[in-house]
Amino acid sequence: MSHLGVDIGTSSSKGVLVDARGRVLASAVRRHAVSRPEPGHVEMDAETWWAEFRAIARELLSHGEPVDTVGVSGMGPCVVPADSANRPLRPAILYGVDTRARTQIARLEADLGREAVLDRCGSVLSTQAVGPKVAWLAEHEPDVFAVARRLFMPASFLAHRLTGAYVLDHHSASQSVPFYDTRAQQWYRPWVDAVWPHAELPDLRWPGDPAGTVTAEASAATGLATGTPVITGTIDAWTEAVSVGATEPGDLMLMYGTTMFLVATVTRQLRVPELWSTVGAFPGTRSLAGGMATSGAITEWLRELFGSPDHADLLAEAARSGVGAGGLAMLPYFAGERTPIADPDARGVIVGLTVEHTRADLYRAALEGTAHGVRHNIEAMRDAGAGTRRLVAVGGGTRGGLWTQIVSDVVGLPQDIPTVTIGAAYGAARLAAQHSGSADTARWNPIRERCLPDEAAVAVYDELHTLYRELYPATREAAHTLARFRRGG
Repeated sequence: MSHLGVDIGTSSSKGVLVDARGRVLASAVRRHAVSRPEPGHVEMDAETWWAEFRAIARELLSHGEPVDTVGVSGMGPCVVPADSANRPLRPAILYGVDTRARTQIARLEADLGREAVLDRCGSVLSTQAVGPKVAWLAEHEPDVFAVARRLFMPASFLAHRLTGAYVLDHHSASQSVPFYDTRAQQWYRPWVDAVWPHAELPDLRWPGDPAGTVTAEASAATGLATGTPVITGTIDAWTEAVSVGATEPGDLMLMYGTTMFLVATVTRQLRVPELWSTVGAFPGTRSLAGGMATSGAITEWLRELFGSPDHADLLAEAARSGVGAGGLAMLPYFAGERTPIADPDARGVIVGLTVEHTRADLYRAALEGTAHGVRHNIEAMRDAGAGTRRLVAVGGGTRGGLWTQIVSDVVGLPQDIPTVTIGAAYGAARLAAQHSGSADTARWNPIRERCLPDEAAVAVYDELHTLYRELYPATREAAHTLARFRRGG
């Protein structure tokens, strides 16, 4: 028997079919794009997720392997408002890359109290939070808000379409600030009512808990057998951590994707306003997380500007550019920034440009800029009390080796790189296999190599990191002025 895992990401949906020993039997990808109807607005049609799941499932089932369980995962926290019949009322408002709710963040913080929210929810209100985006709907789309009763995210939306269940996992709920009490591990109705009094919030389960089984209708749509168990699932970064076994205290998962995400497993809840303190993927676990608004999004943007050359060619050129990118430094805040500065109006900065610089230097500067952002987040985690015993890399950005090497050199830490780096789809299959009890997942996905920092490069990057940390405060006011100009203010 095999296990099917599907993840809905920012730039694509991925699926894998995995056997009981953790071997990937087949994989499938469907690429998509987000919608940006206005500056700071980032959306996607939830029906796209279901259409892509159906296509991926049918492609993988064509290999003839019977599926024992189904795992689901997706980006988040997102806001898909639905009516009482579970029909989406508008495109999904995506996670922290969508920065529309600045005014609502400030108002809710004033009403509820910044420290009170941090204490109860583990995180402050930010562009990552669900509550301000619901408040934005109430103000800007009152007709939608009036009939909105239910909340979906990518994983829970797939679970619903497959099983009919209306559920959400505890981890995703803990990112739904200020709706969830991380101490009591349940919805906090007084603050739900303050924002969305007519909400019918989903039942809470853990990511590996069963959501239900495939219905006859879903079977006809996907090809999956009626009655196949489906797990509840969770947000992709936490599923990525599961995919590489980075779930023990002291483990720090680093996800290389369209955005960069870091998840540290900790022994107790650490409440720091610069980061996100959440419940973990399993009962009794806690996480301290950070997320950059862009990473692979910048390198892909540059690649398109360069005429879409092969990634391998750009990586080879960037390797020849060398440490320091020929005297360029980049702030990777091309969509604002999430942690640790929490500034939606931060902007990308490139310093040191001359007419002699090449596309190789610019591409290298992007890789180095994101690496400095990773170091900034890790330093904030350490300051908060999170240990970093082991750094595990996962995601598409691990391919080619250059980016992971630059990160290790900038951070000064080795990275374990597992055999399978496909990420959250594999993690969803692993969670599904754990639920079924038919596989020993502890032996899945062994480490295949270790990326060690180069001492000479570490010394240079230590000096350059000081410059990196000085760039944001030096350019913040100019960036804010230009952000207002772009919004027409």
